[in-house]
Amino acid sequence: MQTLFDLSRYTPQRPRRLIRDLPVSEQPLNRLYQVGTTSLSTAELIATVLQTKDALDLAHEVLQAAGGEVDRLPGLTRQQLKRLPGIGDAQAARLQAALELGRRVLMHSPPDRPRVTSPADAANLVMAEMMGLEQEHLRLILLDTRNGVLATPTIYIGNLNTSVVRIGELFKAALAYCAAAFIILHNHPSGDPSPSPEDCAVTQQIVEAGKLLDVDVLDHIVIGRMRFVSLKERGLGGL
Repeated sequence: MQTLFDLSRYTPQRPRRLIRDLPVSEQPLNRLYQVGTTSLSTAELIATVLQTKDALDLAHEVLQAAGGEVDRLPGLTRQQLKRLPGIGDAQAARLQAALELGRRVLMHSPPDRPRVTSPADAANLVMAEMMGLEQEHLRLILLDTRNGVLATPTIYIGNLNTSVVRIGELFKAALAYCAAAFIILHNHPSGDPSPSPEDCAVTQQIVEAGKLLDVDVLDHIVIGRMRFVSLKERGLGGL
């Protein structure tokens, strides 16, 4: 019987792709700059830590060595990591340090997460930060199965329209946190939170994608100056 960290479980890719040969938009570090850490896959996050010329494919092999389970990565010893071609002392140490930092953050996280049970709860969570912004920001409130807040990442900065918003980026963030549901929020710098036709169209697309991916899109809230509008309450955007 194979054990969890039996390295015969994975098949190394040969030859591995070099990061420099990937399109700039697909290189993990550039994606981190563009869309932030919450939108990166687990393999992309590992690749930014490893910092090798073939880091992305190597990251997938690290995940395979852990049985494909991100929560089992900390169980990989330095010796096991170094058995993967391309990982030396420095790469193994960086990865273990990153995993230990994450563990310590979890240990010191508050035991009780704020809960969102109404549009007002969601709006109040971000109103102070978002109502004075000079550009439109699109954020998510990521929720667990009990409507506890997991994170509130910013996904886009700029005008909210169908030609700019990549729906997949929203769901990457949700999947990265294993969120059961999320609420979309964006601000109107004018201070008027009235939803535009473009706001409704984007929301409709996101709702349809959520049905396919089994992630509930609970609401889209537009933040204005000390005011907000819930598209769900108004029956807009397919909510």
